[in-house]
Amino acid sequence: MSRTVSLEVDEAGDGARLDQFLAARLPEFSRARLQGLIRAGHLHCQRGPIADPARRVKHGERFDLEIPPPRPATPRAENRDLEILFEDEHLVVLVKPAGMVVHPAPGHEEGTLVNALLAHCGDSLSGIGGVARPGIVHRLDREVSGVLVVAKNDRAHVGLAGQFTLHSVERLYEAVVWGLPAAMERVIDRPIGRHPRDRKRMAVVPHGKRAVTRYRVVEAAGTRAARLEVELETGRTHQIRVHLSSLGHPLLGDRLYRPRRLPPLAPEPRRWIGGLDRILLHARVLGFDHPVSGERLRFESPAPPLLIEALERLRD
Repeated sequence: MSRTVSLEVDEAGDGARLDQFLAARLPEFSRARLQGLIRAGHLHCQRGPIADPARRVKHGERFDLEIPPPRPATPRAENRDLEILFEDEHLVVLVKPAGMVVHPAPGHEEGTLVNALLAHCGDSLSGIGGVARPGIVHRLDREVSGVLVVAKNDRAHVGLAGQFTLHSVERLYEAVVWGLPAAMERVIDRPIGRHPRDRKRMAVVPHGKRAVTRYRVVEAAGTRAARLEVELETGRTHQIRVHLSSLGHPLLGDRLYRPRRLPPLAPEPRRWIGGLDRILLHARVLGFDHPVSGERLRFESPAPPLLIEALERLRD
């Protein structure tokens, strides 16, 4: 069911762009969403409908904005078990299992996290951009597990996305890599962009986007492998996988960035490693400010036992 919001321009708003005036008065909507509503004819003043978001407003003008109900999302809702850590009317924090794609895409139209959230959240989704869908502000690769936050409405989506852009979100991972890094702690500051010859991969390239990763060695299986604690300052595609691979220490189970040759292994651990159906990377900690209340939130999910088991097998 649609609703109508009435607004009057005060002295402070005199001369502002129409879309900026509305965005300041209606923080639960993104500016892009408001521009779309204006262009679609949902905004009226005393003289009739207005379709220009750049129009300047005048002191004393009154506007009526009709907000239609969110359209149904294209992906199909699917009932699936989800490990929920926190949920309110604005957002949901959960643990994504390895093997689950976050968003539908060609070849993965079903069984994704978005499909599951559409069923789980139901009518509590106020909608992102006018569509009743969860707002994905960050992602984890299909073969990676860990803590993820998803917005339920435009206001939460804009607030969370801004924190990721400003790099104020705490993100801590656990990983198992091949070999033992020479430095027990290190900051990797190397630009990442599309691989020049393989479009499926990312790589450290001179003109890529700045990417910063910090790691600390927690435990080692001799020189064969090591368990790391990894912290992200930026959030580029495949950042941890690319940065650690660029040091000569790719992640166990990562077939896209696998080493050219494995270290000498006995038959049993070699078979076990070859049978991994996931990357040994887990998003353990996620911390951020609640986009509406401002409260600092922090969530943690222990790393799967598989990461510890890998070291034990390689150590033996």
